[in-house]
Amino acid sequence: MRDQGSAALEGVRIAGREGHWRLEVAGARLSLAPSQATGGGLVLPLMADAHVHLDKTFTVDRMPGRPSTLFEAIEMMGRDAEGWTEADLRARAGAGLERAFAHGTGAMRSHVDWTAPKAPLAWGVLNELAQDWRGRVELQLASLSPLDLLAEAGEGIARRVARDGGVLGAFVYRNARLPEKLGRVFDLAERHGLSLDFHVDEGLEPEAQGIDAIVAETALRGFGGRVLCGHGCALSVRPEDDVRAVLDRAGAAGLALTVLPTTNMWLQDNRPGLTPRLRGLAPFKEARAAGVEVLFASDNVRDAFYPHGDYDMADVLRATVLGAQLDPADWLGAVTTDAARWCGAVHAIEDGGLADFIWHDASDPDDLVSRPRAARQVWRGGQPLQGATS
Repeated sequence: MRDQGSAALEGVRIAGREGHWRLEVAGARLSLAPSQATGGGLVLPLMADAHVHLDKTFTVDRMPGRPSTLFEAIEMMGRDAEGWTEADLRARAGAGLERAFAHGTGAMRSHVDWTAPKAPLAWGVLNELAQDWRGRVELQLASLSPLDLLAEAGEGIARRVARDGGVLGAFVYRNARLPEKLGRVFDLAERHGLSLDFHVDEGLEPEAQGIDAIVAETALRGFGGRVLCGHGCALSVRPEDDVRAVLDRAGAAGLALTVLPTTNMWLQDNRPGLTPRLRGLAPFKEARAAGVEVLFASDNVRDAFYPHGDYDMADVLRATVLGAQLDPADWLGAVTTDAARWCGAVHAIEDGGLADFIWHDASDPDDLVSRPRAARQVWRGGQPLQGATS
């Protein structure tokens, strides 16, 4: 019931808490109390999407075809980027933020392609959007440069990223002189006080072992809690003993892993006319067991890399549960509280906390995953979003 800015949800389950609860909203704050009632639905913190590409999004309809490999997608996307304008970027990225907000995402990290020493147009546009969206979706930006470029011309890039409060990122895949180049990137991060986010080993060649070098450098520099690695697909095809060893070192070093289920399951082992045998998912259950924090994220949405998606983290969770045979209750933090922390945000449902949450017409996380069309209502600042119930 609601009355003059107050509301109460009775008999709800709250993610991460046992039992059932009365969740009362008064103004923009929450109060929690145990409840004897049941059947009130499931409440989750706001979602966080720690790895997206807002500069590329919603371009699939102007692609000349659908690539079947990562490097075909990179080439096709690069040709499209030649025609990007400020208005085009603002419209497409803004549409992505609108959809994410409506679905209950409160924080996001977007990578921005940075392929020359000069800052790309998209970096400026997305920084402006980050200001526009503050208080609704906290948008954090990460530069995404080829490792070779960052190693040679990274000083200016790192200086600009630091000025804008961003994260320094690189694409790492079977580079020559890898430890040396990574050392330069970590030097930049140390000099400018930056965290790091790598696209690493995004393929199914066992020889791709960039993550080993990143783990070693993270441990050497004491960069625990400041290094996020996305993809790690090649770990899925490396010998088990090698995988176990590198994951143990990663856990000890304090490195985290972002799993991108939709894009990786779409592009990896994508051979026209053949059913994929390999999923391209990093062994993230084993990573968590080794002490590595694991996040799930949308990655690409409606572009050359992945032609589907809608910036809905409930869909991403659903895809990961199916693709990796998960118990969803064990992994909610990967799309909510843990992911938010890596985006520089705090998402929690606490007595006296902010009344920002998502209510689902679901009895538990299994029910949430099983019924994608069940009602959902996003609450921000103590009010349900108009049009946010699905």
